[in-house]
Amino acid sequence: MKLNGKLIQGTKILKEATVESKPHEKENSFRETLEECLISVCKELDIQVPIWLKKNTTEFVNYGRTSFTEEQFIEKVNFQRLEIKYIR
Repeated sequence: MKLNGKLIQGTKILKEATVESKPHEKENSFRETLEECLISVCKELDIQVPIWLKKNTTEFVNYGRTSFTEEQFIEKVNFQRLEIKYIR
């Protein structure tokens, strides 16, 4: 799985990272792989992992992408949103 993440302020992309999941000895579920990739994207972007809400699941299933707003981070952030996109 490949996942692209972008930190966005207004209409400007501040930082971007793309990660790819590593093959495992055992087969992980899609959810587990997505979680690992999200954590990796956040590490690459040097941000905390956001809170995943039901709206994120709906958007990701329907569109292959979702965004996280400032309110979904526990600590204060210096961007308006984090967008992630599933790359096939």
